[in-house]
Amino acid sequence: MSTYAIGDIQGCYESLQALLNKIDFNLAQDTLWFTGDLVNRGPSSLQTLRFVKQLGDRAITVLGNHDLHLLAIAEGHAREKPDDHLEDILKAEDKDELLTWLRHRPLMHDDPDLGFSMIHAGLPPQWDHQQARQLADELQSVLRSPEYADFFKHMYGNKPKQWSPELKGMERLRFITNCFTRLRYCQKDGSLCLKAKGPPGTQPAECLPWFSVKKRASADMNIIFGHWSALGLYREDGVFSLDSGCLWGHKLTAMRLEDQQFFSVKCQEYRKIG
Repeated sequence: MSTYAIGDIQGCYESLQALLNKIDFNLAQDTLWFTGDLVNRGPSSLQTLRFVKQLGDRAITVLGNHDLHLLAIAEGHAREKPDDHLEDILKAEDKDELLTWLRHRPLMHDDPDLGFSMIHAGLPPQWDHQQARQLADELQSVLRSPEYADFFKHMYGNKPKQWSPELKGMERLRFITNCFTRLRYCQKDGSLCLKAKGPPGTQPAECLPWFSVKKRASADMNIIFGHWSALGLYREDGVFSLDSGCLWGHKLTAMRLEDQQFFSVKCQEYRKIG
């Protein structure tokens, strides 16, 4: 009986199936964790979403920025971008069922027995585990409420850049969303550097990888995340980055949590950088 955490799929269904074959996934015994971004840009978002949903309690997935983008489009509060590939879901007969299921996924998953937490992107240095848990629950309650559509009207944007417990309303929710689903870099004081997206060394001098800020409050956690294909596989000081760039023709990777062993398959290139 094993638990495997898998990096961003983004509609690369065939690569996912190849990876599950490689790890000899047993539906009756094993559990899969997904770092979010099940959908978009790859060729088979509908197949991927249906497959993960039908796994039931054998699969746990957190919400990523592309998952939220799909939900915003479906509610009429965002437009498809030129490189989006979401038409199959938006036209599917089971669209409403799939999107309701997706909207009810968590922002953060914890397993005290295994000693891991999973998010899609990052945490600002001020948040310890308890606060991150509370804020994830706060946003989840909005997404699962009857008024969820109002959230998507104001979800997009890079401000506010700095956390404060005094933040209220949509500014508070947007900051929480940007951390859990978009964060790669921040400044020493926790201000978000959302425009920096490349690998470490390419960012502005004042920006650091979120996990490199000294004395961050989450340093005692083991955090699994995806989102950052330019970083690739990374394992150091309790952080485990699993987005190995499947969409870009690199690899799709799983980590077995019980022994931290990695398994990867080569992916077909569906998008070219630049």
